[in-house]
Amino acid sequence: MKLPDTNVLLYAVNKGAPQHEAACEWLASAFDAPLGVALAWGALIGFIRLSTRSGILARPLAVDSALLVISEWIDAPYARIVNPTERHASILRSLLRAAGTAGNLTNDAHLAALAIEHGATLGSFDRDFARFEGLTFEQLRV
Repeated sequence: MKLPDTNVLLYAVNKGAPQHEAACEWLASAFDAPLGVALAWGALIGFIRLSTRSGILARPLAVDSALLVISEWIDAPYARIVNPTERHASILRSLLRAAGTAGNLTNDAHLAALAIEHGATLGSFDRDFARFEGLTFEQLRV
């Protein structure tokens, strides 16, 4: 099972981004695999926030368009929403302590904890995920 970071979701719809093709290929392989794709609400909300914001995409999505994209992802045959389990707080605490910081890594640590507790591979263009011990991480490249 693969869990995409917000940037993978955003680049998948941003046809002008150099990362577009890699993001689309990674997501397509996740959605087509029997183990499927794990979608985290934090990443989905981040997608809405960034895809509808002026200055991120050449043409920001309308809210209804962003919601439609998310609905299509959620309704895909091999997709499922993953939520924190009873282990989430302890995993998150361990990841943040080991990183020695929180700040900008807090959302990354949350996604990493979700991936760890659900046995998912987290995919991102962001190298910061490599610092989280116990995380199976696939760094996407252009």
